[in-house]
Amino acid sequence: MDVARSAGRRYPEPPHPYRNDYQRDRDRIIHARAFRRLEAKTQVFTRRYSDHFRNRLTHTLEVAQISRTIAGALGLDADLCEALALVHDIGHPPFGHAGEDKLDELMRARGDQFDHNLHALRIVERFEQRYAAFPGLNLTFEVREGIIKHSRDYAANDHPELADYRLAERPPLEAQLIDLADEIAYNSADLDDGYEAKLLERKAMAAEVPLYAGLADEVARLYPQATPKLQFNEVLKRIINHLTTDLIEHTRKTLAEKGIDSVEAVRLAPARLVAFSPEGTAANRALKQFLWQRLYSQPQINEERERAVKVLEELFELYLARPDRLPPQYFEQTKTIPVHRVACDYIAGMTDTYIFRVHQEALALKASL
Repeated sequence: MDVARSAGRRYPEPPHPYRNDYQRDRDRIIHARAFRRLEAKTQVFTRRYSDHFRNRLTHTLEVAQISRTIAGALGLDADLCEALALVHDIGHPPFGHAGEDKLDELMRARGDQFDHNLHALRIVERFEQRYAAFPGLNLTFEVREGIIKHSRDYAANDHPELADYRLAERPPLEAQLIDLADEIAYNSADLDDGYEAKLLERKAMAAEVPLYAGLADEVARLYPQATPKLQFNEVLKRIINHLTTDLIEHTRKTLAEKGIDSVEAVRLAPARLVAFSPEGTAANRALKQFLWQRLYSQPQINEERERAVKVLEELFELYLARPDRLPPQYFEQTKTIPVHRVACDYIAGMTDTYIFRVHQEALALKASL
């Protein structure tokens, strides 16, 4: 199986003497302001529970680690995978998926939308301003393509602005595997953080997640004297290994059966080729269902989620009513771009801590008038 070779950058640059194209992309992503902001964006838990819980940045690093492992096992380009993993969540707004859903709802009410993949592309192409020679980060085509196509397909008729990105074709395997590496990372991490927060119990996990139950029995036989926490850690490690191995082996089998041996063959395939086996899919689905039923719907989490999206909505409505309250560089954009889009872009770039501060300042100013 050959690997994805770069089709180049929008603005041509000479090669670097000791870094390949995807390594340069990785480094540009790591040094981007939007990447640093991930450290202060919620994954599931806020710091109300613990400083040890995942945020968007630590989650991103875990996805990168799993992705490189899968890429290495399948003989793919690990540098491209790492760059894609590091950038895959860069377009997320504050407050995780709750913030994304609220922004999308607010934008759709105005005939528009918010999509974190498309927002990520705009970040790396326009919003990040670090270089004198070109706008954005000038990433390779494959990384920009993977930003929008790693987790879903976009119809060309619905997105003419994406015409450059071969929407009728599948993305390379390096991009395809990111979405499932993401699932492995966040499902196992949320199980870990939920247990640490004392919102999940091992008894319930064993009763409702067959994969957990079988591995817990194995760990109990091997380490009967270990503390419950260490036994849980051993099970969690095995869950990650089980799902990762299943993904690698089933994808390898699929590629062999279909005779896929080139990037062009991957692109022309009728469907994506990176996948869990049917058994792996069922195990992963059961874990996701458990987390939705037992963790994400917890009153404590819902309460924080509702408070957060209320702040986001109030700030959005404020900027629509008073665009002059936007920072000068954003207010200037409203002369040529709809106010709702400018407000959305500004809010989407905020961290959880910053949006609360801006909201409090707005309330204080309103009270003083």
